[in-house]
Amino acid sequence: MGKVYPGLDQRLRSFIARQPMFFVATAPSVTAGGDGGHVNISPKGYRDTFAVLGPRTVAYADLTGSGAETVAHVRDNGRITIMFCSFTSQAKILRLYGRGRVALPGDADWPALASAFPATGENGTTGGNGAQRRGQRAIIVVEVDRIADSCGYGVPVMELSHERNLLDQWSGNLSDDELDAYRAENNAVSIDGLPALS
Repeated sequence: MGKVYPGLDQRLRSFIARQPMFFVATAPSVTAGGDGGHVNISPKGYRDTFAVLGPRTVAYADLTGSGAETVAHVRDNGRITIMFCSFTSQAKILRLYGRGRVALPGDADWPALASAFPATGENGTTGGNGAQRRGQRAIIVVEVDRIADSCGYGVPVMELSHERNLLDQWSGNLSDDELDAYRAENNAVSIDGLPALS
């Protein structure tokens, strides 16, 4: 049976740390007429990109990708759900519901937030001391207002082969100026035209 928790205790933090990926769901604001654009669900990999900052505060490193729906939606209304789903013999799903905000490089709290991520790159080295992972464009910080698990009985058991290093390779092959140009072209607005990284 599912349970609602008052905070992220050590058992839940350990569960989160064991998951090789998580999913992020957001949606733009809905108008009185029921319109509101596309709901978005994004899979996120790399274990070192998620951090528990407190009993009800989490954050993840937002890496450059083909779109910026999550950033746009969080800027629009803050609503966000993060889901961890166990694919091992432990049948469990954990959802963190809350309000998010977008922190960008140059923001006053960026150094403190970035220090929560070890910045491990494709070669396995760790930047440490807040050194950001190559291609990192933002940090999504979530104040969690509901923490709930469920059984996950219908989720298949799968074996992790390895993490893909393609995103690290791709961003590592671009200069800072090329990454900025890519973001300006592909991450400025959401598919519904909401401002993201513009």
